[in-house]
Amino acid sequence: SSTLRSTFISRHKKFDEFFLELLDNSEKSLNDMFVRTYGKLYTHNSEIFEDLFSELKRYYTGGNVNLEEMLNDFWSRLLERMFQLLNSQYTFTDDYLECISKYTDQLKPFGDVPRKLKAQVTRAFIAARTFVQGLMVGREVANRVAKVNVSPGCSKALTKMLYCPYCGGLPGLRPCGNYCQNVMKGCLANQADLDPEWNLFIDAMLLVAERLEGPFNIEAVMEPIDVKISEAIMTMQDNSMQVSAKVFQGCGHPKPAGMSRSARGISDVFNARFRPYSPEERPTTAAGTSLDRLRTVWRTMQHSVIDIKEKLKKSKKFWSTLPGRHLH
Repeated sequence: SSTLRSTFISRHKKFDEFFLELLDNSEKSLNDMFVRTYGKLYTHNSEIFEDLFSELKRYYTGGNVNLEEMLNDFWSRLLERMFQLLNSQYTFTDDYLECISKYTDQLKPFGDVPRKLKAQVTRAFIAARTFVQGLMVGREVANRVAKVNVSPGCSKALTKMLYCPYCGGLPGLRPCGNYCQNVMKGCLANQADLDPEWNLFIDAMLLVAERLEGPFNIEAVMEPIDVKISEAIMTMQDNSMQVSAKVFQGCGHPKPAGMSRSARGISDVFNARFRPYSPEERPTTAAGTSLDRLRTVWRTMQHSVIDIKEKLKKSKKFWSTLPGRHLH
């Protein structure tokens, strides 16, 4: 089982490295685009986006993260921050900001982006985490089986099969195939009993791998995530007057901050920066070098998934065919 163990160890390491690199590149791609597009408005509020990627990584690595709640929290925080920037002539208390976040679902200030992104991210990350955890399970099973001690009965049968010819003065005589196979079957009977459950496990892993290649493709989620969030921000800006009016109606009218030069400055900069792109400016995805790096990592990870699928297929019925492997 050492070959099986090394296969799972190497494939787990490779997939894990690629996936984390994909996440890192997606975050860098978003950061590059948002710095270029929104300038200081983004850098002064970048912790919202940093927390989003940090929580996605924490979920993937096995952390106790509820993806749906985490994404809802991201959009609520973004709404609170943008609402303050768009209405910088007012002062908002913590209670008022909490009231604003209650209107996220009702007002849909970011359009349909949050709903679609939530569905895509949830599907893709559940599949990716399940896949990498499955590779860890396979590795652990192979590890534990390798440490199982040989039974006294097996030791006796092996000794008899291997050394009896020496006692008869025929050291070159090898045991016949059927005899050898029967001894090995007896020695590996417990391992062979793993086969039905092992085959179900392999089938489940192959199903997850197919989903990672197809409908739960992580690239389809992570590559354009910056554009999707940017579109949501622009939708919020386009609907800011209606959103503000409804929030003021539901939460009450906030106190004026007094139009200081700094308050006017934030509002002016915000309205100048947060506007839709013209058709020729509008990005279809992230900036060149970041995007190229992202796509390179993704292609490598796709090959990794295909490679893992082939190795998984070959490991079906591994335990029941072990006796035969030892004959060669």
